[in-house]
Amino acid sequence: MPQSRGLIADVTRPAQLEVEIQKQPQTVYVGVDPTARSLHVGHLVPLLCLFHFQIRGHHIIPLIGGATGLIGDPSGRSTERPLSARETIESNVVQLTAGITRFFEGAMAYAQKRLPPSSTHLPPPNVQNNLNWLKDLNLLEFLRTVGFHSRVNTMLARESVQARLSSQQGISFTEFTYQLLQAYDFLTLHKEFGCTIQIGGSDQWGNIIAGIELINRANSAPGSQQDGAPEKGFGITTPLLTTASGQKFGKSAGNAVSLNDEDTSVYDFYQFFLRSSDADVGRYLKMFTLLPQEKIDSIMQSHAQAPEARAAQRLLAEEVTELVHGRDGVARAQLATKLLYERDIGTAKADDVLAALRGNPVLHLCDPSEVVDVPLIKLAATLRLAASNSAARQLVSAKGLYLNNTPVADVHQKLSAVDLIDGRLAFLRAGSQKVAVIALK
Repeated sequence: MPQSRGLIADVTRPAQLEVEIQKQPQTVYVGVDPTARSLHVGHLVPLLCLFHFQIRGHHIIPLIGGATGLIGDPSGRSTERPLSARETIESNVVQLTAGITRFFEGAMAYAQKRLPPSSTHLPPPNVQNNLNWLKDLNLLEFLRTVGFHSRVNTMLARESVQARLSSQQGISFTEFTYQLLQAYDFLTLHKEFGCTIQIGGSDQWGNIIAGIELINRANSAPGSQQDGAPEKGFGITTPLLTTASGQKFGKSAGNAVSLNDEDTSVYDFYQFFLRSSDADVGRYLKMFTLLPQEKIDSIMQSHAQAPEARAAQRLLAEEVTELVHGRDGVARAQLATKLLYERDIGTAKADDVLAALRGNPVLHLCDPSEVVDVPLIKLAATLRLAASNSAARQLVSAKGLYLNNTPVADVHQKLSAVDLIDGRLAFLRAGSQKVAVIALK
């Protein structure tokens, strides 16, 4: 289960939850904030927790906050989130819906290669948008359904609210009521789909508890069909993931690493996991892959004996890239690594390189007239390998500009047709880091 994988931080009524899970399939949901258009690696923890339920035959609901995203969740924030434009949220919801569907399809293909065959029916994810039920909810109905069952002193005691009340800015009524909207989501999913479990980040504990309390108060209200019924609803929180050095997981050079290759290339995604520290890689193998524990123990034992080989990091990068981008993504990422990191370009084929570097900013598609017979120092400046032509000249003088791994010796040298690998490619590099891959259209 997800707990043995390090995907779970806290659970409400764990013994009773275990009984219910063993008794019959449950319906589980996790919320996704639509303030960005793409999922990022920070979403992997809650989504994989949800996926572990799916592959065991439970029903799963990824819920996109098309309505709550218009307000903003105060949890984990010291200042109020700026209100997002309605058009932006609507566009993000469409793209996230496609991204979530794509993720679970890819995850299922990944799982089928690693798990023993099973006759258990695995229901597809039921992607929902809370705008569907919140857009027409009027204030009077909301107050009678939710407000009546909500105690203000309990709302004020929530950690996210207390943190904001003690800040200079305070908290707006809009953000203060966010927990009620999230609670109403859980109640609606409970009524419409029989949802019994909510998964969220560790900062969502208070909001999840609010949903469980609302479900039980609404069910036990005088005149309700379930008056006197046992407590319903469970909450699961996932850990706030940080690296061994204490940094928030999921950032690369300050940017979120996206699961969408239009935002983060497959090469950069692969490299993000390949750069995992020795202190983190074992934990990540458990959390982000479906490899059996014996396999993880074996690779970590080998890694301990020869950490410089980075065998564990290579396995992690390959597994997570296949999970998110499929086997084709792994092949593209590994070829890009071979070309850009290992600089093995001698047998490169243009079509393979174009596929491997699709979406990578190092790739430049050019007309022959733009690059052939053009001085290399001019190309270096144009492709931003050097700040100017004179800076490019200095690079040549210092033997720091390379064409196809060979130092450029003459400041007047031009790119000629005979320099092109496979008739279409040229690799121009400044020093050891900056590279531009020129490909003729």
